[in-house]
Amino acid sequence: MRIVFAGTPGFAVPSLRAAANKAEIVAVYTQPDRAAGRGRALTPSMVKREALERGFEVRQPQTLRSRAEREALRALRPDLMVVVAYGLLLPQSILDIPEEGCWNVHASLLPRWRGAAPVQRAIEAGDTETGVCLMRMEKGLDTGPVLLSQSIDIGEHETGGELHDRLAVLGSQVLGDGLGLLRAGIRPVARPQPEEGVTYARKLDKAEARLDWTQPAQVLANRVRAFNPWPMAEAEVAGERLRIHAAVAVPLDHQAAPGTVLAAGRHGIDVACGEGALRIRTLQRAGGKAITAADYLNARRDLPA
Repeated sequence: MRIVFAGTPGFAVPSLRAAANKAEIVAVYTQPDRAAGRGRALTPSMVKREALERGFEVRQPQTLRSRAEREALRALRPDLMVVVAYGLLLPQSILDIPEEGCWNVHASLLPRWRGAAPVQRAIEAGDTETGVCLMRMEKGLDTGPVLLSQSIDIGEHETGGELHDRLAVLGSQVLGDGLGLLRAGIRPVARPQPEEGVTYARKLDKAEARLDWTQPAQVLANRVRAFNPWPMAEAEVAGERLRIHAAVAVPLDHQAAPGTVLAAGRHGIDVACGEGALRIRTLQRAGGKAITAADYLNARRDLPA
């Protein structure tokens, strides 16, 4: 079975490994190298690094819409194309090339959280369950029929980064199951997505990271979890801008203005919200590293105990 793999970030690496264990990888498509870091040096994607280590051919087109790219893909004679967080839209002319079509590993239980940031949006919304779907791709955004799926619970204090890593592994397992069936001559049954329950996981924006103290504490606690490690929640606390790494909602009744520090101690820093209070447990000062609230308070004796 000849497979073309398309993916870019770390989330896709376990799936690339799973595909390599089940079939012949004839080429790996990934996003062009991007400038990164303080020196803005061109940096390869994590998928490219993995592919080069394994000796796979790597291709990095800016777009797949040209005739030249269509012919280049067709010349590979792929039986299947596997797409995992690639970052480029595949036009119908590309989807039609592989004999078995194009499969996508998507980090949600479709049709909930179609789109770019399903992991973080699930946590932000307070979902207690999510999962992975192996989907046959169509022209629409994550609209294709589901071939296989697997669900998992979201931990009460689980961050976006932690859930991302678990789903990356789960996605590779589901992909491996699907490829195993195909190798055995069994095509997974394609189940159309239901029309009800569709939600969209819009791309994360750094501007979203600023916490609004007028909102309920539970809403803010969910965002703190969802936006860790990126874009990382930020808030003004007692006159200082801080990045919030970990916090929980506390059902406190208070009459204080949103943003007021209600109490501060080894347990954390309680900040008044529109409903309840947010207890900040781990934070980061400008130019510093992440520290516990207790360590922070050693330098902020002015805060109420």
